[in-house]
Amino acid sequence: MSISVAIMAAGLGTRMKSTIPKVLHTISGFEMLYHIIKEAKCVSDDVHVIIYHQAELIKEKMSDYFNDIHFVIQDHQNFPGTGGAIMGVNPKYDQLLVLNGDMPLLQASDMQNFTHFNAEVVMSAFTCQEPFGYGRVIMDHNNNVQKIVEEKDATELEKEVKTVNAGVYLFQTSFLKAHLSKLTNQNIQNEYYITDLISLANDVKAILVDEHTFMGVNSKYHLSIAETLMQERIKRAFMEQGVVMRLPQTIYVEADVAIEGECVLENGVSLLKGTKLVNAHIKTNSVIEKSTIINSSIGPMARIRPDSVIENSHIGNFVEIKKSTLKGVKAGHLSYLGDSEIDEGTNIGCGTITCNYDGKTKYKTIIGKNVFVGSDTQLVAPVCISDDVIIASGTTVTKDIPKGSLAINRAPLKIVENFFYKFFGSQK
Repeated sequence: MSISVAIMAAGLGTRMKSTIPKVLHTISGFEMLYHIIKEAKCVSDDVHVIIYHQAELIKEKMSDYFNDIHFVIQDHQNFPGTGGAIMGVNPKYDQLLVLNGDMPLLQASDMQNFTHFNAEVVMSAFTCQEPFGYGRVIMDHNNNVQKIVEEKDATELEKEVKTVNAGVYLFQTSFLKAHLSKLTNQNIQNEYYITDLISLANDVKAILVDEHTFMGVNSKYHLSIAETLMQERIKRAFMEQGVVMRLPQTIYVEADVAIEGECVLENGVSLLKGTKLVNAHIKTNSVIEKSTIINSSIGPMARIRPDSVIENSHIGNFVEIKKSTLKGVKAGHLSYLGDSEIDEGTNIGCGTITCNYDGKTKYKTIIGKNVFVGSDTQLVAPVCISDDVIIASGTTVTKDIPKGSLAINRAPLKIVENFFYKFFGSQK
């Protein structure tokens, strides 16, 4: 790790039309800035994040993930613009890679490509058929970069250039120290442009990059495109590792999901952050969030909420599980199991509910081995059901049940003959 990294995340992001800072909008479960920092840390142990707009919020969010990055507050009043942003960065190494916080698709391998060239400045560029909005890269006949012209400052002739700036640079630190002070804000925006450094350099190399990988997210529409591209990348990697996906374009998998062994994901499945699957079959339209599923089938149309562990179990349709551990359990349909521990051999009947919340506190339900829970049972927590228990259908359990017992508390059935005819007034 012989390069430093600076990530520009100080912009207002007005085109996002949101009160949320642009770099904190999420893609595949994580903020855009998280993705770029994560990859940057693979190539450098000296990562600087430049912030200004809602700086404390950005710092707070990223500090939840990273504790060894440097935050730099841009002096936006005196030194606005991209050039002003890097004036406050003090690199540890001889090279500084400058990235943008709105490029969530960049990977460490893309960053490392810049280090293969020996020049004062290495910049990224791609050919664009519709270059409106991009800075144009002006080169001579030998493809040496002469300057970069922003769209707002470009002449009509320069606007016809289709080679555009992708916005990532590798600078020699010595070059920056010698030339940053030479930048001026004599332009339409009265800002200091990082692109003006190109005209001050004697040796500028441009590397052609993939437009999609280097795309900047400036609007909610761009956000949707980046989401689609990242999802394709995530799911392709899993399928190449052996995961079966039925209609993968309908499946959503967040960036930190782990999948091991023989797994099948049917159409409409959502795997949210913190989820781990091992030899699991997740059926149509089921949602798994921050939970571990091992040797089990889930769904269709089941919801597994955070902090659940399900092993060697079958969870059927319209079953919701939250913060529960199930081992060797069958819960076929239409049940809610929250804050519970359920052991092997137990069958949960249709309509079973753990009543875990009294309006103030969540309580736990513990169910032992080989328990048969009849349909339409309410388990009022805190409660413990021992091994080898039968709970009759329609029972409300409000106390612990000892091993080997039957629990039943149905009201006697009352039949009033001919009531229908009395109620409606005549006999049909």
